[in-house]
Amino acid sequence: MPRRRKPRRSSRSQQGLGGALRKPGVQFGILVIIGMAIFLIATMGGGRASATPTAVEVLPSFVSVDEAYQLYSDGTFVLDVRTPEEWDEFHAPDTTLIPLDELSTRLNELPADRPIVVVCRSGNRSQIGRDILRGAGFNATSMTGGLNEWRASGYPVVSGP
Repeated sequence: MPRRRKPRRSSRSQQGLGGALRKPGVQFGILVIIGMAIFLIATMGGGRASATPTAVEVLPSFVSVDEAYQLYSDGTFVLDVRTPEEWDEFHAPDTTLIPLDELSTRLNELPADRPIVVVCRSGNRSQIGRDILRGAGFNATSMTGGLNEWRASGYPVVSGP
C-alpha cells in the first residue's frame, strides 16, 4: 500500500496573522482606522462639547472669596456641595445645593452654558466638586476658604431650607 503524503502547507499559510500584519497594505489600513478613532474621540469632546462656551472665559482652578463674590454678583452659577444639614445652617442666597456624594449623578441639573463656582464649608470638598465638573466638560472653579470665610467677610447668607 502506498504511503500517503501529508499535504504541504505553503509558507504563506504558516505565517497566519503575523504574515498578514507584515504586509504594508494591512499596516496602512490599521493606521488609518486608529487615526479615524482618535479623530472621532477628539472631535466628540467626551460628549459635552457645548459645556464650555467659547464666548465665556475659562475660569481659573481657584478663586478667592472676594473674587467668588464678584462672580456671584455678576450672575455666575454658584453650586454648594455641602450636606443638607450644613446648607440649612447657612448658605449664600440664590445658590444651588447638590451634595458632593450626589454630584456625579446629578450633572444634568447644572447649566452647561454658564461658568460655575463650587463652594463648600472650608474649600476642600469644592475642589473635588470642581474636578468632577471639569472632567464632565463644565467651566468650573473652586472658592478657597469656603462659606465660613464668605460669612466672616460679611457677604450675604441665609438660614433654613
